[in-house]
Amino acid sequence: MSQTTTSQPIEKETSGLARLLQSRIAPIIVVILPIVLALFLIGGSNSLGIWLGATAIGLSLALVGVGVYITFRILDFPDLTIDGTYPLGAAFAAVMIINGYSPWLTLPAAFVMGGVFGAITAVIATKFKIHSLLASIIVATGLISINLRLMGRSNIPLLNEATIFSPFADGFRNFVVARFGEEAARHANNLLTILVVGLIVILCKLVFDWFTQTELGMAMRATGDNRKMIKALGRNPDTFLILGVAISNAMVGLAGAIVAQFQGFADVNMGLGLIIAGLAAVIVGETIVRPTNVQRATLSAIIGMIIYRIAIAAALSLRFTLPGGQIFRIEATDVKLATALLVLIVLWLTNFRKKRGAG
Repeated sequence: MSQTTTSQPIEKETSGLARLLQSRIAPIIVVILPIVLALFLIGGSNSLGIWLGATAIGLSLALVGVGVYITFRILDFPDLTIDGTYPLGAAFAAVMIINGYSPWLTLPAAFVMGGVFGAITAVIATKFKIHSLLASIIVATGLISINLRLMGRSNIPLLNEATIFSPFADGFRNFVVARFGEEAARHANNLLTILVVGLIVILCKLVFDWFTQTELGMAMRATGDNRKMIKALGRNPDTFLILGVAISNAMVGLAGAIVAQFQGFADVNMGLGLIIAGLAAVIVGETIVRPTNVQRATLSAIIGMIIYRIAIAAALSLRFTLPGGQIFRIEATDVKLATALLVLIVLWLTNFRKKRGAG
C-alpha cells in the first residue's frame, strides 16, 4: 500500500510536467524568460533604450523572417542563400550611397539583386538536380567573393552619409524633445527607425499577402504542397519554385539594405549564421500567432523576429554574481551559440508537443 501511495504523487507530477511541455506555451516560456529576468534585474528608465533598440533591429530584420518562411514553410525548399544575399543587399546599398545615389533607390536595387541570386540558387537546384542545401551553399559561397569585389574591402562605414532616415532625423528629434523632453532625445533614432522601417515592412507584407491570393501566387504556394498536382494542371512547378526562392531572397536583400543604413555600415560577414535567426523568428512567431493562413503566417514571422531580438538583447543585459564574487554575463560573442541553443530547445519542445499530441 505504501508503494502505491508514494508513486501516485510522482506520477501526477510527471504527467503535469508532460502537460506543460506539450502545451503551446512551453516554447513561449523559453523565449520570454530572458526578457522577464532582464526586466526584473535591470529595471528603470535606462533599459528603455535596450528594448527600443532591439525592437528597431528586429523590425529591420523582419523581412528575413518572412523570407525564411517562404522557403522553409511555403516551398519546402531549405535555403541557405540568405547568408549571402543579406550582405549583398547591404553592400549594394553602401556602394550606391557613397557614390551619391539616393538612399531610397538602394532599396529596390537590393531587392532585385537579392532576387536574382535567389533565382540562381533555385535554377541550380531544379535544372542541375542538385539538392537545395548544396545549391544554396554554392551560391552563398560565391557571393562572399562577389560582395568583396563589389565593396572593394570587407567593411564600408556609412556614419557620415545620407540614409533613408536622414531627411526625417532632425525634425523627428525636435518633435520628440518638444513632446517628451530632452531626456527622450537619445531614443529618437530608435523611434524613427521603428516608424520608417515599420511602414516598409507593413507595405512589403501587404503586397506579398495580396500576391499569394493571385493565381500566380496560389500556384507558387501549391508547388510546395503538391508538385504533382501542378504538373497535372499542365504547369511547370520549377518555374514557381524559382519565383518563390527569388521573392524570398529579394526580401532578405532588402532587409540587408535597411540594416546597413540603420547600423551605419555594411560588412561582408554580416550574414553569417543569419539562417538560424530566421528560423528562430519563424518558430517563435508560430508559437505566438497560429499561422492558419498566409496573412497570419507572415505576421507571425515579423512578430517572431522582433521578440527574438528582444530576447537576445535581454540575455545580453543579464548579470549574475557567482559565489566567488565574479560577475557572469552573456557576451556579444555568445549570441550565435545562444541563438542555436534557443532554436534547438524550441524545436525540441515543438516536436515533443506534436508527438504527445499524436500519442
